[in-house]
Amino acid sequence: MEIRIISPGKTREKWLIDGIEEYRKRLSKYCKTELIEVEASPDHIPVERALEKEGELMLSKIKPGEQIWAIDLHGKQETSEEISKDLIASLERGGGRLNIIIGGSNGISPNVTSKANLRLCLGKHTMTHTMTRLIILEQIYRGFKIYSGENYHK
Repeated sequence: MEIRIISPGKTREKWLIDGIEEYRKRLSKYCKTELIEVEASPDHIPVERALEKEGELMLSKIKPGEQIWAIDLHGKQETSEEISKDLIASLERGGGRLNIIIGGSNGISPNVTSKANLRLCLGKHTMTHTMTRLIILEQIYRGFKIYSGENYHK
């Protein structure tokens, strides 16, 4: 099984890099994880063009028929148990591969959300797209623990 997180820009903060690597290490028991960083659009171009460009770059990393989750402020809010069920179902439907797309500082392209099998909202608050990488990895880890009946989720 493989989970790919696709997002624009680089994670630069050491504490976030350390957290991301910790959860990737924990997840290695359940699946392979890959972080794919595409080029972020510069702030001086119009937002619509930036979203389009980033969306095209992110979608170019995905093969036809693969499962896509879009982390989207306008998506569905789910409990950890619901995320766990959707995680396993998506991996089964996608032949063991799931792509999770996180938008950049301008949000997420409508081209991405229209192709997503699940639009998932992690809360109505705003957080950085680099921080979202860590949060979604933790939720995926929690999802595998719930599915496996292991003691982690309370």
